[in-house]
Amino acid sequence: MFRWECPLRWSDMDAQGHVNNAVMVDYLQEARVVFLRDGAASPLLDEGIVVVAHQVEYRSPIHYDGPAVVVELGISKLGASRVEIAYEVKQGDDVAMRARTMLCAFSFDEQKPIKLKPEYRAFFEAHRIEVQALRELKSPSLEGRGTPVALPVRWTDLDSYGHVNNAKVYDYLQQARITATTQWDPTMARAGSKGSRHMWLIARQDVDYLAQLEHRFEPYEVRVAPVHLGSSSIVLASEIVDPATGTVHNRARTILVIADMDHRKTELPESLRESLREHLVAPAG
Repeated sequence: MFRWECPLRWSDMDAQGHVNNAVMVDYLQEARVVFLRDGAASPLLDEGIVVVAHQVEYRSPIHYDGPAVVVELGISKLGASRVEIAYEVKQGDDVAMRARTMLCAFSFDEQKPIKLKPEYRAFFEAHRIEVQALRELKSPSLEGRGTPVALPVRWTDLDSYGHVNNAKVYDYLQQARITATTQWDPTMARAGSKGSRHMWLIARQDVDYLAQLEHRFEPYEVRVAPVHLGSSSIVLASEIVDPATGTVHNRARTILVIADMDHRKTELPESLRESLREHLVAPAG
C-alpha cells in the first residue's frame, strides 16, 4: 500500500467551509502522480497514460484546520493496457473518500490504447491489493435531453498533454449542476444563498472519459437531468457534449443527498419533488 500525505491549501475550501468535492479528486491525482513518479512506471506519465473512468464515494468532509490528510492507494485490477487504482483518503481516523481510477496506456500519435510494458506491469503487480468493488452507479444516456449549460474551457484547464485535465471535469460538472438545479428550483441554491432552506451533500460521483476535450473559443455544453428521485436523494446524469457535432466527451452520475443545516439527512420536500419531476429523464424507449 502506497501512502502519501496531502498538503492542503486555503483556497481548496468551498462555501460550506470544507474542502470542495472537485478539489478532493485533485488530491487523488496528486497522490497518483507521486506514486507513478516514485517507481518504475514513471516514464508512463511522459509516454502517455489517460484516465478512462473515476468512481468517487464521499464519506465525510475534509477540514483545513483538521489533522493531516493521508491518501493510501494500491492496484486493484491489472489488464493488458489498463490498470485500476483503489484509494482511501483519511483525515485523522475519519475516512473522507474511497475511490477507483481506471487508467489506460495510450499512444497519442496513433490515438489508441497500447499494451503496458513488462517493467510497468511488474511495478503494478508489486502494489496489488484486495479491495471490495464499489457499487456500480448506472443512469440512462441523455441522448440530447436534459438542461443545457454552456461550458467554456480555459487555457489553464489543460494538462501536460494539451487536453483538459481529468480532475477539471469535476469542476465543470459542479458548475453545470449548480446552474441547472437552481434553474429547476431556486430552493436548491447552496446553503446561505437566497431561497435556500437546506444543503446538498454529494455522496457519490462517477465519470466516464470518452473523448478528449480540447481548448477552443466556442463553448462545449453540459446537459444535466435528474434520473432518479429517492426519499432523501437525487441521482443526476450529466453529459459533456460538443453541440456542433453531438460528440459525447464525458458521462457522469452524481448522487445528491438533502440535509438540514446541521448536516442531518432529511426527506425531499414534496414541492421540490414536483419541480424535479418536470425534468426527470427515464431510459429511452
